[in-house]
Amino acid sequence: MEPQRQSLKTTLPLCLGRYHISEEFGFLLPNPLKELPEYYQPWVEIANKLPYLIERHQLRARVNQMPLLSCSLLHGHHQLRLAHLVLSAVTMGYVWQEGERQPAEVLPRNLAVPMVGVSGSLGLPPILAHSGLVLANWTKKDPKGPLEISNLETIVSLPGGESLRGFVLVTVLVEKAAVPGIKALTQATNAILQPNEDTLLKALQRLRLSIQDITRTLGQMHDYVDPDIFYAVIRIFLSGWSGNPVMPGGLVYEGASTEPLKYAGGSAAQSTVFHAFDAFLGVRHSEESADFLYRMRDYMPPSHKAFIEEIHSGPSLRDHVRAPGHARCLQAYNLCLEALVELRSYHITMVTKYLITAAARARSRGPSHLPGGPRALENRGTGVRGSTCSLLETKSSGFPDPVCPWLTVLFSQEKAILGPQRLPLG
Repeated sequence: MEPQRQSLKTTLPLCLGRYHISEEFGFLLPNPLKELPEYYQPWVEIANKLPYLIERHQLRARVNQMPLLSCSLLHGHHQLRLAHLVLSAVTMGYVWQEGERQPAEVLPRNLAVPMVGVSGSLGLPPILAHSGLVLANWTKKDPKGPLEISNLETIVSLPGGESLRGFVLVTVLVEKAAVPGIKALTQATNAILQPNEDTLLKALQRLRLSIQDITRTLGQMHDYVDPDIFYAVIRIFLSGWSGNPVMPGGLVYEGASTEPLKYAGGSAAQSTVFHAFDAFLGVRHSEESADFLYRMRDYMPPSHKAFIEEIHSGPSLRDHVRAPGHARCLQAYNLCLEALVELRSYHITMVTKYLITAAARARSRGPSHLPGGPRALENRGTGVRGSTCSLLETKSSGFPDPVCPWLTVLFSQEKAILGPQRLPLG
């Protein structure tokens, strides 16, 4: 369960660099590498052909022939992140090559040992998560060009073609849209600790604009991701082996574990952005969802997880703006909450299109070039959490209470409450 907010005084000044967060790219890995040392070409050659090998049911055979390589020639954070991306993408392909009917229950030693070794060096789990699929999986076609989808490409791909590319890169742009908000959050925290009402007001205004920009950026999914391909082709390769009815026992990492291990699949509930916004704005979750979200922090780079904990242990923005004499900041705070609700409300339309409606079409579809989609996961998101709850509720305190995490699960057929009520002025 997520710890209660502490009264600890945050070290001044709160700065992004201390947590390996880029002033330009936020939580995205700045300028990810595209090549590993020559020694690791057996990994890279397979990763570069993943869609081809998976679609022709050849990946498992190729991996089984792969040599067991040492991780000792990987140097520096960027090489480790690329190795983790490569190995975790190959892992997803290996496990799900035959779909949900025949998932691999044992990851062979020549893949499992380096996967676990690299993951341990980074403090990340040995599975493809948001930190790899999105944060470390982008590159500019023109290094001097803008960070726009037309100038971006993924480094490693999985089945899904242009829709997979769009899904990853739009999420990259969502992370980029959050950068002004993350910077504003740190400025606002420092403005509370060293009281400066004008600075706090401007920071809250920038935070609201950033949240609104995230909503607009998320809308690009409609332009670049086909919902039928996402549901029937892509989704299973983002699925994990924790709470997954297809793999109830988990996955054995041969040579690295004697017992099966269980890890959740990739999910934007693993994005530090929304955890940081929630912690700063005082968003409160149901106990079940708080537990789930807290577990998802283990899928983040450790320094990013520490940033959330620093925000959570810092001063309470809510208490500050409720104090007498802060009417302008209270109003700006309410507008931030409204923007966050609008963002999550907009996401409901995305969930409807890409999961609920797509699932209905898959069930009714006749003969088609598309698979029917993973039936066991029909009512679950890639983080493998049930769909019997609403995305957003409002507590009587007037705070939004996102009962289901961001971009992870379906919402129930019951109507979600889309508050929040504004905190009273004065």
